[in-house]
Amino acid sequence: MQTDAVRKQVHAALEREHRINLHRHPVKIESADGTVTLEGEVADVAAKRLALQLAASVHGVSNVVDRLRVAPGERRGDGAVRDSAARLLLDQPELRGCSLNVRTNEKIEVLRRVTDDPAGDIQISVTDGVVVLEGTVISQSHRRFAGALAWWIPGRRDVINALEVRPAYEDRDDEISEVMRLVLEADPEIDADQIRTNCNGKVVFLDGAVPSEQQKRRAELDAWSLLSIRGVVNRLDVSS
Repeated sequence: MQTDAVRKQVHAALEREHRINLHRHPVKIESADGTVTLEGEVADVAAKRLALQLAASVHGVSNVVDRLRVAPGERRGDGAVRDSAARLLLDQPELRGCSLNVRTNEKIEVLRRVTDDPAGDIQISVTDGVVVLEGTVISQSHRRFAGALAWWIPGRRDVINALEVRPAYEDRDDEISEVMRLVLEADPEIDADQIRTNCNGKVVFLDGAVPSEQQKRRAELDAWSLLSIRGVVNRLDVSS
C-alpha cells in the first residue's frame, strides 16, 4: 500500500475514535516502508494507547513508532516529577519488598535497600517529563502496579515501563484482574468498593457503580495505564 494511503487511513482511524481529539491535540503521522510514526501530545493515557493500537491495525502497517506524549495537568520540572515518583512508590505497601533507587544524570541515590527475600530492584529516572522505570521485579503484578502508579504523578508526560520480570513466566488474565483491583484500591481519587474487575483476553472489564462521572473516567484511565492490555470496557454506572 502506498505511503500516503497508509497515512490517510491511520488519520481516519484516529479521527473516528471519540477519545482521540485531533482538533484539540493534533497528531503528526508519518509513514514509510510499513512503519508509521505518531508524534504529538494527546489528552490522556487512553488516547495514547488507542492511537497506537489503531495505527497498528491499519492494513500495510508492520511497525508503529511511539513519539506521543500525554498533556500533564500541570507543568513541572524533572526534579519535582522524580521526587513525587519516589515518594509515591516508597509509600506503597505492595512495593515494600522492592529496593528503590533514583537516577539523576549518572548519579544513583539509594532510597531503600531490601536484602531479605527482595521482590525487586526498581530504578526511577525522569527526562523531559518522561518517567522511566528500570530494573527487575518478581511478578507481572509488581511491574504493572508500579507502572500504573507512575501515571498518577503530577507533571509526567509519559511513562516508560522497562521493568523486567525475573524469572519470566506466562502472563495471565487473572493476574491482570488482581492488579487492576490493587490499583483501584490504591487510587485516592476513587471509591473502589463498588467496582468489580475482570479480564478476558487482556481486555479489562469494569462493572459496578461509582458516585460521579469523574470517578468513572478515572477508573478507565487506571485500566488503560496497565501495561500490555488490549482494551478496556467501562460498564460502570454513575449512581448519583
